[in-house]
Amino acid sequence: MNARIRIVAPLALALLATAACGQSGSSGTGGGSSSSGANAAGSSCAPVKGDQLVVLKDDKTLQNADNIVPAVNASAAQKSPALIPALDAVSKVLTTDDLVNMNNAVDVQRKSAADVAAGWVKDHPVTDGLAKGSGAISVGGANFTESTVLATIYADVLKAVGFDATVKQVGSRDLYLPALEKGAEIQAFPEYLATATEAINKQVNGPNAAPVASGDVQATLTAAKPLAEKKGLTFGTPSEAADQNAFAVTQALADKLKVTTLSELTDACKDGSLILGGPTECPTRPFCQPGLEKTYGLKFASFTALDAGGPLTKAAIQQGKVSIGLVFSSDGALAKK
Repeated sequence: MNARIRIVAPLALALLATAACGQSGSSGTGGGSSSSGANAAGSSCAPVKGDQLVVLKDDKTLQNADNIVPAVNASAAQKSPALIPALDAVSKVLTTDDLVNMNNAVDVQRKSAADVAAGWVKDHPVTDGLAKGSGAISVGGANFTESTVLATIYADVLKAVGFDATVKQVGSRDLYLPALEKGAEIQAFPEYLATATEAINKQVNGPNAAPVASGDVQATLTAAKPLAEKKGLTFGTPSEAADQNAFAVTQALADKLKVTTLSELTDACKDGSLILGGPTECPTRPFCQPGLEKTYGLKFASFTALDAGGPLTKAAIQQGKVSIGLVFSSDGALAKK
């Protein structure tokens, strides 16, 4: 998983952390097993055991748009006109399911990131019709599986169109953004749109700047571009693939309720019997329980304190201890069994 903190706290606070399960980005908050809340009035949406987890679509865009997007040093892009189109070709076909399956291949099946990236490029002929490039390009990757695989995909595609492309592990965002801005050590990076936008927003407008990212991909990109220009950066085209907060249930519960979206879950669970699991701070964070209640009108019988998209939450969903829990949308554990 990735090492980025997920957005269970306000985004500005989430940017301060850089550790653990996911940079699928993890929030890494620990957690216990206590529950709180009133007893359910009914039982139609009580937990149902099952090994297969499924994410319910965030059809009202509660979460910010953390879609994968190429971030490129502006000077490098200007000198190499073929650079951004090659990376955009990846964005055109990359999906969240791809991220899930690639994370699973590395973290669960123990395949190498290089082999997984090469397999993706082989299966997706994204270089067809692209202009040729030349020169050395170093693609940065953070120190977690997803970022490493994506950086390797970028490098493999760039090699295929003529660049002398390599991958360089560069650590957390507060280290690699300055390196990308300077353009000497790295010239490209697979970024997360909303999180990167807010990081740059705080750099340009100060730590108390009002957030400009949202759940709207194009609106967030529009807000990001002028901010990036001020830092000597440019963004390519965001992909459909996203690594962001998500809420999962067992496939068994989804099938029982006949739901695929959070809105449908609201309609199916009017009796208030849902049990929510997630990090300790979930009941107070706008992207977690309050957001689910305000945006979707969901009602919960209780909340169980676990972790932020980590093994405790996933196990609690599978074991039928909670009905729904906070996960990360590209977690390898979501791969179809």
